[in-house]
Amino acid sequence: MARQRDVGAKPVVERTATAVGDLTLAPATRRAIRTRRVEKGDPLGTGELAGLLAMKRTPELIPHCHVVPLTSSSVTARVTARGVRVTAEASTFGRTGVEMEALVGATVALLTVWDMVKYLEKDGRGLYPTTALGPVRVTGKRKGRTGTP
Repeated sequence: MARQRDVGAKPVVERTATAVGDLTLAPATRRAIRTRRVEKGDPLGTGELAGLLAMKRTPELIPHCHVVPLTSSSVTARVTARGVRVTAEASTFGRTGVEMEALVGATVALLTVWDMVKYLEKDGRGLYPTTALGPVRVTGKRKGRTGTP
């Protein structure tokens, strides 16, 4: 039997989670992003928007996640020395945390960037020898006014 965890007795408190993830890309792809020469448009801005949209749909993707009304969310993507780093933050006032929302936001943002630059990353066999997603991890979590994890 599948069932969601009962959180009805837990107090409603402010909850925030931050997730960070990386996408390793070839140097030429990083240059194309920096110089705005990606055929599909701006992968960073598009990835940020996709991450925001994905956070709102987390319970549709992960069966045991509760529907959490986000009070705030943000996604930032930037080019690094190895590829792209995404930071996603989700906040709510609720009975359960928002770690999954932050993780989904970061991951979907990175997948969106990959989708937009994949034509630059493919080798002669159609594979991605340089491209790698991850790690994606929770880097921060706050619960209540005291900020306790």
